Amino acid sequence: MSTKFGLLAEYENPAQLYAACERVRDAGYTKWDACSPFAVHGLDRAMGLKPSTLPWWVLGIGVAGSIFMFFFQIWSMVYAYPFVLAGKPLFSIPAYVPCWYEATVLSACLTAFFGNWALSGLPRYHHPAFSSKSFARVTDDKFFIMIERRDPQFDQAAAEALLKDTGASSVEELED
Repeated sequence: MSTKFGLLAEYENPAQLYAACERVRDAGYTKWDACSPFAVHGLDRAMGLKPSTLPWWVLGIGVAGSIFMFFFQIWSMVYAYPFVLAGKPLFSIPAYVPCWYEATVLSACLTAFFGNWALSGLPRYHHPAFSSKSFARVTDDKFFIMIERRDPQFDQAAAEALLKDTGASSVEELED
């Protein structure tokens, strides 16, 4: 037995999608998404999306990785294994720079990769929109808005009327 997921509306061009996103946002919906075959400039503002916290996480973890590696190298070269190599002093910052830099970049990159996955809800192997035949054209030339049934504002008739009023060429119900 399948459960209802929400509504999927199809639009012909990015201008229609942009205007429809503004209307859906102004109607108070919070559990909805827009899909397009290419990036539509300003669509995040039209959807009312707030800036991501991911850049701050990447910066913070990158700095933390840098600090950790610097002190780890000091501990390992000066205290744990104090070997004099090539006549260099035990505490030699130029010798630490390559590992120090790599730890900073690695920790920041891993944070960006896995943080993007987490904030995007990935990995998700199936989405109800994938069962729609018309949604297959989202990678070609069509634009879509999905409103989920779990949205507190969701009312089947009102949401369908809103989507049709925004100029959707078709509105269909998605099943989970």
